[in-house]
Amino acid sequence: MSSLALTISDTLVLARRNLARIPNQPDLLIAYTVQPVMFVLLFVYVFGGAIRTPGFDYVDFLMPGIIVQSIAFGGFVTALGLSEDVQKGLIDRFRSLPMSRAAVLTGRTFSDVLLNCLSLAVLLGVGFIAGFNFIDASAGEIVLGIVLLLLLGYAFSWIFALVGLFSSSPETANAIGFTLIFPLTFASSVFVPVGSMPDGLRQFAQVNPFTTVSDAMRSLWLGTPAHTDVWMSFVWCAILIAVFAPLAVARYRTVAAR
Repeated sequence: MSSLALTISDTLVLARRNLARIPNQPDLLIAYTVQPVMFVLLFVYVFGGAIRTPGFDYVDFLMPGIIVQSIAFGGFVTALGLSEDVQKGLIDRFRSLPMSRAAVLTGRTFSDVLLNCLSLAVLLGVGFIAGFNFIDASAGEIVLGIVLLLLLGYAFSWIFALVGLFSSSPETANAIGFTLIFPLTFASSVFVPVGSMPDGLRQFAQVNPFTTVSDAMRSLWLGTPAHTDVWMSFVWCAILIAVFAPLAVARYRTVAAR
């Protein structure tokens, strides 16, 4: 079997392993189901009446942004899983098996893509119930938005993989990941227009990649002016993968060599 075929085969096996643990640990699904639903209901029905979004109902403005946030955080399962594998010595077992070394990380990140599909379906379902609608969006634009979201989730899976490999425990990985990334989602256009923010914060929000991707999703799904947001969102995803995937691989090799 060629090296590429072995890597693909082992990646699928490990992705299946990562998904198979979900029924035994259903609490892991909270971040993909309950938590996003909670955010949607909280912002739409509690804060929505106080937030002005000229030209749109707040639920239409909110949904693209809150989906971006939820998909970005989907990789937290990779951080928890890798940290747990290191802590239990499972990485050493993988090293001793006749398997592709790359499959440990690619299997993790690929399983995140599948879980993010579940999260996306749940969020869109809740959004439609709350009143969200695609506005002036063609089928191609809707599909392109979904592709962008899944690519964003894949990029953040590599970030969380690096966090997990540097963490001493799953709890630490969870805390570090959320502490580093969660504030960025609030200092962006995910929940409110950046024009409502004070000087300093507004300028930061305008260059925040979460703003770029959220505005790109609104352009694709709501018909807002695109400017450079759509193609820049794909550039951001490519940059994140190009930076963090090699760093995660290098860290994995260091951990596996111990």
